[in-house]
Amino acid sequence: MSPEDEQGYPEAGQTRTRLPGGDPYGGAPRRTGRTSSRSLVTVVGVVVLLIAAIAFANRGDSSTDDPTQKNTAPRPAPTAASGTRPVETQGDGIPSGFAHNGQGVQSAAANYAVVLVSADILKPVSRSEIVKQVFVAGQQAALTDRFNKAYDKQFLSGIGLDANGDAPAGHTYVSRTAPLGTKLTAYSNSAATVEVWCTGVFGTAGADSTNPVTSDWFTMTLQLRWEGGDWKVDSFSQKDGPAPVPGDDKASSADQMAKAVEEYGGFTYAR
Repeated sequence: MSPEDEQGYPEAGQTRTRLPGGDPYGGAPRRTGRTSSRSLVTVVGVVVLLIAAIAFANRGDSSTDDPTQKNTAPRPAPTAASGTRPVETQGDGIPSGFAHNGQGVQSAAANYAVVLVSADILKPVSRSEIVKQVFVAGQQAALTDRFNKAYDKQFLSGIGLDANGDAPAGHTYVSRTAPLGTKLTAYSNSAATVEVWCTGVFGTAGADSTNPVTSDWFTMTLQLRWEGGDWKVDSFSQKDGPAPVPGDDKASSADQMAKAVEEYGGFTYAR
């Protein structure tokens, strides 16, 4: 933005010229000092009245506060503190104890989205605990089998990991998700459906990695049920986007990415 765009700056190309003699057309003589003082007082009085009028108009503008004025534009779900007690308990790093309401189920969905796309889901040892903590009891056995087949040795080898889901020496596997927003599409006291819009980074950081770390945008849809005093996942699906236009950020080196993963911890998402 140029200086001419700043508020109060004269328009480009305009120049104020002070002409001698008071009247540029030579019609009226110069006023005496008394007349000039009286004019000055008059000008000051007008300015004061103008400022007061503007302040009164701004204070009296109740278009946003009038309850009769209906705003039909869609509003995003609030993410600020609302008085609902946040998550207090965790099991193996996975949040639990979500509120039994729409806000609580959205918080659960956001947290579970982070877990289900994490690097830990690729590790057989931690995967079984994730399934136990996140999913309803009736789905745990079937999902454990499904996950084991999806993340088999062939899949892990294809992304540069061993059978335990670990990266080779000198490499760091990255899979971290950041929810950007949630949308509650269905809700009852016993079940709900939540969409979670996410971005994230995934890949293997290392000098000779064949699976470099890249970014991703996707939306997860989770069906949740109220079970055992908490929200648990019954099923979920994932689709690409919405994704913004790529920026012109300079890609970091593999060492920088590995260092960032080690130094920056993840978040617990609770509303």
